[in-house]
Amino acid sequence: MKKFNMGIDLGGTKVLCALVDEKTNKIEFEVKKKTKKIKGNKNVIQKIYEAIDELLKISGVNKNQINSIGVAAAGQIDRKNGILLYSCNLECVNLNIKELLECKYNIKTTVGNDVEVSAIAEMMLGAGKDYNNMVCIFIGTGVGSSIIIDRKLVHGATGTAGELGHTVVQPDGRICSCGESGCLEAYASRTAIEARIDGMIKKGKYSIISDICDTQNISTKHLKEALDGHDSVVTECIGEAVKYLSSGIANIINFLNPELIILGGGIIQGIDEFYLKTVRSSKNKALLIASGKTEFKKAELGDYSGVIGASILEKYYNAV
Repeated sequence: MKKFNMGIDLGGTKVLCALVDEKTNKIEFEVKKKTKKIKGNKNVIQKIYEAIDELLKISGVNKNQINSIGVAAAGQIDRKNGILLYSCNLECVNLNIKELLECKYNIKTTVGNDVEVSAIAEMMLGAGKDYNNMVCIFIGTGVGSSIIIDRKLVHGATGTAGELGHTVVQPDGRICSCGESGCLEAYASRTAIEARIDGMIKKGKYSIISDICDTQNISTKHLKEALDGHDSVVTECIGEAVKYLSSGIANIINFLNPELIILGGGIIQGIDEFYLKTVRSSKNKALLIASGKTEFKKAELGDYSGVIGASILEKYYNAV
């Protein structure tokens, strides 16, 4: 009888639930549900139940064929007890995902932060499988990152190690979503890029973005089209993001001296110019000997890194 691991990627806009073959680590069945308007503990867990139930129905897989459930959740996690302590996007506080899923489905459940789970996937099955020491950085709503030393995640004293997005790159700078000022993600995240473009357009600067989309819904495709058309507003905003992001990465190279830096997220995958300029600038800013030994790679698992990482989360923790 074929066996599976279930992976769940719980984010601010969607919950992606998949059954992953335990031997090949390939996704066999998947279900996606929108969560953008779903807020609060009760509504979020109900949406997870809906996704799991639909997945079991369309796949025809029996629960006894599922070894474990892994959940990658956007927010602060109590890993030991499987609790989503806080998620601003989902407006969840102390949501005991592990207890609720184990009670309902009688399947062992493990919960991790979405960025660290994606990093586990890239280390074990993706761009980092041949490396021991690496830093994974994902550019999206924020700037998330995870540190891996000797193929083990570094959690830190309070479990929050790797918060590159909240390192200060501009003292007394822009206000960040965390409430502080001058954080990297206030300058280099996808959200920051879009906000800056919108702000410049509202101040009267022309951009092709106004012609091709709503400035509140700018996609990677739109950014690339504008860059390819030499749009001055988008070029300036992307250039600023590269400047700050590469400074943050140069600090990582000098401080941690990793073998590999993995860069992921839609803007990295979809805009080669952004990726290549970030790599080049990071190396130029870092110390020569250190930067000469640090390799860069794009994340290989794309949008599925979270769900695949979640499916092998129990395996990872059993191994370490």
